[in-house]
Amino acid sequence: MTEEVVAGDPAGRPAVPPPGGPVLAGVTVAVTADRRFKELAAALERRGAVVEHAPALEVVPHLDDLSLVDRTREVLANPPDVVVATTGIGFRGWVEAADAAGLAEDLLDVLADARLIARGPKARGAIEAAGLTADWVATSETAAEIESFLLTEGVAGLRIAVQHHGSGADGLDEAFAAAGADVTSVVVYSWGPSDPDVLRDSVQRTAAGLVDAVVFTSAPGVLAWLEAAEVADLRAIRRRNLGGRLVLATVGPVTAAPLAAAGLAPLVPGRWRLGALVRELVTHYADQPVLATVAGDLAVRARAAVLDGRPLPLGPAGVAILAELAAARGAVVPRERLQALLPGGSTDPHAVETAIGRVREACGAKDLVRTVVKRGYALALAEVP
Repeated sequence: MTEEVVAGDPAGRPAVPPPGGPVLAGVTVAVTADRRFKELAAALERRGAVVEHAPALEVVPHLDDLSLVDRTREVLANPPDVVVATTGIGFRGWVEAADAAGLAEDLLDVLADARLIARGPKARGAIEAAGLTADWVATSETAAEIESFLLTEGVAGLRIAVQHHGSGADGLDEAFAAAGADVTSVVVYSWGPSDPDVLRDSVQRTAAGLVDAVVFTSAPGVLAWLEAAEVADLRAIRRRNLGGRLVLATVGPVTAAPLAAAGLAPLVPGRWRLGALVRELVTHYADQPVLATVAGDLAVRARAAVLDGRPLPLGPAGVAILAELAAARGAVVPRERLQALLPGGSTDPHAVETAIGRVREACGAKDLVRTVVKRGYALALAEVP
């Protein structure tokens, strides 16, 4: 599966988000999801974000796999008492594979006679889309809740079919078999490696401070992302994350768990949906403090700066200079420190002056950056009433 990168340029050209002042204006977001990337990217872009695609894993379907057809025939020959649907995409894929093999009608009849257990609303939705009804839904959307529920009731002597998600059945097969059940595993799709160069580049850029937020939609994706990071990358990522300069947003607590185990602080929405994840990001950035200047409220992101909701047409050096001035919060920043931010290690004393001129022009306010003779430059902050 291939997807187009929506916006943002890893080569270093300035990221200029859409005009209009949406909450995520100037925010660069790396999305690690493969499935539903376009939907997620569109939702983020509508709110002004610049989106980069760096899939940690890719979905590998097994719809034409003979073993899937064989397992389906096994289910038909030995109808299960209980069927566990762990994912919506997996359950739908199972029915589609059965249809391609001419077995869909028989499979649906067998499933209708079984007790259907769903790991959350998505799996329930897929069951209902097939014309069936889920008998029980795990509210936590975890395999652990399913395991606890069924083992508490007792599964000895039952035939149970478990439709796996991409990273396996989370121990359900083993737990049910150990409790005396006859278990059939149905693997509809799996996770496969993504382009390692794209993923590695994204992780390095995140560590280097060129990304404001990274979005994760699965725990296996988090693990692949962490594995792509060198020790030095993780140290830099941890500093940025715990310092509040990098958001690691997840779709739910299961996805967030590997990040927390790595000493990181993930952002987790109250409801475990993509829409809730986007809203959580919007709320997070809406609550971020801005710097009140004489030219308006200023927010500096990883690769862009926003003044009163207006993205500024600045290159990397301009953004870096504005970030340094903003961090000083009105105090004087020495010329030498700003000169070190210019590309190529320029020693021309007039280079900083020229760069400051470009910043003033981009901001549309010459008085925003004050020149402090023989000392350096400072942002002109708004007076507090």
